[in-house]
Amino acid sequence: MEKAIRRFAPVFILPMLIAFVIGFIVPFILGLWLSFCEFTTVSDATFVGFRNYIRAFDDETTFYSLFFTALFAIVSLVFTNIFAFVLAYFLTKKLKGTNIFRTAFFMPNLIGGIVLGYIWQLIINGILAHFDAAINLNAAYGFWGLVVLVCWQQIGYMMIIYIAGLGDIPPELNEAASIDGASGKDRLLNVTLPMLRPSITICTFLSITNGFKLFDQNLSLTAGEPSHATEMLALNIFNTFYSRTGFEGVGQAKAVMFFILVTAIGLMQLKFTSEKEEQA
Repeated sequence: MEKAIRRFAPVFILPMLIAFVIGFIVPFILGLWLSFCEFTTVSDATFVGFRNYIRAFDDETTFYSLFFTALFAIVSLVFTNIFAFVLAYFLTKKLKGTNIFRTAFFMPNLIGGIVLGYIWQLIINGILAHFDAAINLNAAYGFWGLVVLVCWQQIGYMMIIYIAGLGDIPPELNEAASIDGASGKDRLLNVTLPMLRPSITICTFLSITNGFKLFDQNLSLTAGEPSHATEMLALNIFNTFYSRTGFEGVGQAKAVMFFILVTAIGLMQLKFTSEKEEQA
C-alpha cells in the first residue's frame, strides 16, 4: 500500500501544487513587483524604486490605522478569549442542553462579515438613536461597535477549540488535585490552564491575525467614519488603492508591508507561546 501511495502521490499533489502556484505564488510575486512601480493597470507599470514605500510612510493615515488596528486586536483578543474560555468551561460540565448552546454560540461564525456589519450597524444605531447619536459620528462608538461585533462572531469558534482542549485534560489530574485539598480556583489555575496552553496558543494566534486582517466588518459597520477615525489597516490599504488617484503603487506597497507585519506578529506570538508550552 505504501509503495502504491508513493508511486501515485505526484498525481494527487501536482494539481494542488499548480493551483497554489497560480493562486498564490504568481499573484504574490506580481504584487511585490508592483509595489516598486507606478501604475494604473498591470500592463503600464513603471519601476520607481522605493518611492511608493517612502510615500506610504509619509502618509499619516498609515500610522493612525496601524495604532487603531493594534489597539483593536489587543482588546478583541482579551475579550474574545476570556468569554470563549468561560463558555467552554461551563459547557463541558454535565449540564442539560449543552449541545444546543454550543450550536447557538457557534452559529454567528457562519455568517459573512459584510452581513454581520450591516446587521450590527442597524442594532447599534437603533440604540444610539435614543441618545441622538450614531456609530459613524463618534470614533469611540465605532471602536467598541467593532469589538462587540468581532467578539460576537468569533467567541463561538474559539469556544470550540477550548472545549476540545478541556476534553483532552485527563480527569485523573483534577481528581488527584481535589484529593490533595486543592480548591476549584487552585485546580483552574494550576491544572486546567497549564494543560490548555496548546489551545490558548491556537486561539491567541487566530485572534491576533484575525484582528489585524479585519476588513469586511470594518467596511460594512463604520466604513472608517468619522473622517477615517475607525479605519483599520486593511481598509486603509483598500481606500489608498481604489479611492486615491495615483496612489495605486502606494496602496500596493502598504499591502506588502501589511503582509510582512501580520506574518511577523503571528510568528513571534507562536514562538512566545510555544516556549511557554515547553517550559510547562
